[in-house]
Amino acid sequence: MTAAQSQAPSIDGLLEQIAELESQLASRDKTIEALVRRAEGRQSVRSSFLAMEQGLAMERVVGNKTAELVEQKSRLAKALDELRLTQAKLLQAQKLQAIGQLAAGIAHEVNTPAQYVTDNVSFLQRAFDKLWKLIEAQSNVVEAVRAGDATPQAVEAVDAARASAKLDYLARQVPRAIEQSMAGLGQVSSIVKAMKEFSHPSGTEKQPFDLHDVIESTSIVAKSEWKYVADLEFDFDWNLPAVLLLRNEFSQVLLNLIVNAAHAIADSLPPSSTEKGKIVISTKSVGENVEVRIKDTGAGIPEAVRGRIFEPFFTTKEVGKGTGQGLAIAYSVVVDKHGGSISFETEEGRGTTFIIALPLSASAPAE
Repeated sequence: MTAAQSQAPSIDGLLEQIAELESQLASRDKTIEALVRRAEGRQSVRSSFLAMEQGLAMERVVGNKTAELVEQKSRLAKALDELRLTQAKLLQAQKLQAIGQLAAGIAHEVNTPAQYVTDNVSFLQRAFDKLWKLIEAQSNVVEAVRAGDATPQAVEAVDAARASAKLDYLARQVPRAIEQSMAGLGQVSSIVKAMKEFSHPSGTEKQPFDLHDVIESTSIVAKSEWKYVADLEFDFDWNLPAVLLLRNEFSQVLLNLIVNAAHAIADSLPPSSTEKGKIVISTKSVGENVEVRIKDTGAGIPEAVRGRIFEPFFTTKEVGKGTGQGLAIAYSVVVDKHGGSISFETEEGRGTTFIIALPLSASAPAE
């Protein structure tokens, strides 16, 4: 047997082994492919489950966040209602405080005309007593003449009564006393009317009012604040139509601005000065708005604080003299409740002008 013949079975065996291994490898490959496909399927199912779990988790997060937002919205709405209620109470408290501060001055304003009315009435009473005595003396003479019993003594009594009455003096002074009394009573009546209009609730709905009546009545209420430090002048456009107002609250705005103007002038005058400043209130039509300007000759607003003028609780006055609410409330009333605007022009050493613009027709509140 040759060497080649002895090796042949060995090669055939190897080939068989190789074929068997290849078959086994193919079988393994199929098994691996099946396992891979099964694993991929499981991974897909797992991914689906993970996606579902993530979706559910996201829904829970969104639900929780929604509930939190709803709760926050409820709290904010409640806080807003409380803030509005506080603002209304603060406005009323500010108004009552202003009336309280003005009460002494208003009492003085009423007392002055009431005093000279009282004096004139006392004078008229004395004049009447003297005239009545003269009338009685003349009546006695008339009766004596009718009875044919006239005597020189009766005529002398008439002359004495005439001399005591001082008819020439009474002829000059009685009409003047009556005129002064009528003027004084008219002044008292205007003060009472202004106070009544200023204090009377205006309700929650805007109504048409003559803007000039509102300005004049408020100026009368504030007279005790400005009469000793300033002369007040009006420059009205009398052709303006009625303006929709919450009269009560807008009067408070005017009062705050007039009193502030008077205080600014008083602070700018030298101590014990007899000089006076000037406050000018003017009105005019500007496009679709009516404009009210309140100008004073005070010291002006310092540049450093101009940006904070309308901030609540900010004041440049000394402790105890200012609450810092007047201009903040004025801003709220003009802008939020009347849909208007309020601004100012100022120059240090020259004075300040506050400018209120109100719509002539109903409009939504300004943003």
